[in-house]
Formats: sequence, C-alpha cells, structure tokens
Amino acid sequence: MAPAQEGEHQLDLFAGAPPADTAPASPASASPSSSFPVPGPATVNLLRPPVQLRRPDPVLAPPVPGETRRQLLAGEFVLEYVLRRSTRRSIGFMIDDDGLRVTAPKRCSLADIDNAIRAKQNWILTKLDERRQRRAARLEKPKVSWDDGARIPYLGGEVTLRLYHAPRNRTDYNPATQELSMGLVQGATEQLVRERFKNWIRQQAEGLFAQRLDLYAARLGVQYAGFSLSSADTRWGSCTVERNIRLNWKLMHFSLPLIDYVVAHELAHILEMNHSARFWANVGRIYPQYEEAKQLLRKRAQEMPVLY
Repeated sequence: MAPAQEGEHQLDLFAGAPPADTAPASPASASPSSSFPVPGPATVNLLRPPVQLRRPDPVLAPPVPGETRRQLLAGEFVLEYVLRRSTRRSIGFMIDDDGLRVTAPKRCSLADIDNAIRAKQNWILTKLDERRQRRAARLEKPKVSWDDGARIPYLGGEVTLRLYHAPRNRTDYNPATQELSMGLVQGATEQLVRERFKNWIRQQAEGLFAQRLDLYAARLGVQYAGFSLSSADTRWGSCTVERNIRLNWKLMHFSLPLIDYVVAHELAHILEMNHSARFWANVGRIYPQYEEAKQLLRKRAQEMPVLY
C-alpha cells in the first residue's frame, strides 16, 4: 500500500483481504437511517418517448499545475511517473489508473527521487500490473447509459432515472418508488444528466455521512473537527492529525453497513494514527464485523458497473 501523507491515514479503495462472499450483518449499534431526510415525492408528467440526449464532445483534462512528468529506466522497464513537490518530509508513492505518482520534499534532488523509485521498483511494478489488470476488467464491463430508465446503484439498492422535458432543470426524488425524476431543457446532454446525478447524490452524502459520523463518534467517545466529501479514485476515506475526516461520496452506491465500516475506520484513527492491533481493537468496539465489511467492500467495488 502506498504511504499516506505525513499526519494522515486513509482507507484505500482496494485495501483489505481477498474478497469473501459473506455479507456482514448490520451491527447491533447501527440504527436504521429512517431519520435521514429525503426530498418529498415528485409529481411529474413523464413524456414518452424518452428524452434523447446529445452526446458531448470529449474534453481533454488540463495539466495539473506544479506537476511534471518524468521517465526512469528501472531494470528492463521504462517507468513514467508524475512528480509533485510538497512540504512533506519523505518521498511518497501513489498508484492509480493514471500510473505512478511521486510526491517528494522540495529539498530532494532528482537523483534522490530516482534512487527511491529504484529501491521500490518491485513493489511499484507489481502494483502497476495489478492496477492494469483491474482497469482492464472494468473496461470489459458495459458503461451505464444515462438514459430514461437507467438503474443506478444507491445505498445497496437502485435508483431509477426518469427523464422528461421541462422549461427548466429540476430534480425530484420519490423514495416510495426509488425514482429520481429530472426535468431537462431542450438540448440536454448525457454529461449534464450524469453531473446532475452526482450533485444530487453528493447532497444526500453530506446529510447521511454527518449523521453516521455523529452516531459512531459518540459511541467511540471521540470528537472530529470537521468532515468533507472526497472524490478520490483510490481511497474511501482519510483522517488527519487535526481530526479532519474526508469520506468519498461514491460510498453512497453501497449499503449502509459498508458506509458505517468506513466511518468507524476513520474515526478510530483519531485515537490511533496507524493500523496497529490497538487501532483495530478500537474499530471492533463500535463495528465488530469490520473484517467481513472490509472484504465485502473490496468485492462490491470490483463488481460496481462503470458509472463515471
């Protein structure tokens, strides 16, 4: 697992033991989320045939300021990596779908960085190959088409999209039918529908995550300084020494017990900024089924259709 930033612990997206098929039982301490507010039922006139969406032109991602791309000959392989300078005290490595990302102190020379990469090259090459295989497996899955009737994973179930023409954009959720109705102006694109859904699910995440953090913080006997939403591709959550917690809004695609596991995991880092036996003992105090949840979260992440 790539090192985290100084003073921060994170729950990586693919961390954990090999997947198991046994789902964790909802912990006795977890209360149902019936108190979580949801928008009222929508009354709309759905048009048929469904709204035809215009496909957007591809947009290239702009270069990230402060990052440079470099190459290094490591044995028989040419490693390409992105280098970012920071105030951290050590050299860190991160592997994601874009490849190797290296974060190094400003005082480190390029020779020091290259030597650190060569010292870790076996780990780096192994992780890059694992990531390549996972990415290839994901690309084989059909992408979700954001059309009328599309079914999107949500809190262990599914939300059905209902698209209709409207003089202005609006979004309404009916919890009774689990339908998310979107009024779309003429010329709406698939990208617009996807972004509207992301905005809606992020709003739901803010309320639900705050509720679960307060619930489990009280049971663990800790206080967190604040929390924010994350869009990271490689981690579910993180906790800093300042007790600031970040949770990935994409957790909303999974069931509540798996969300609770990540919440319990990050809160436990307030007491132990590591993954020692004492850390896991603290997790187990408020979420006894953490081992099963850790394995199931990894399995569900690998099974998730390509959404974004």
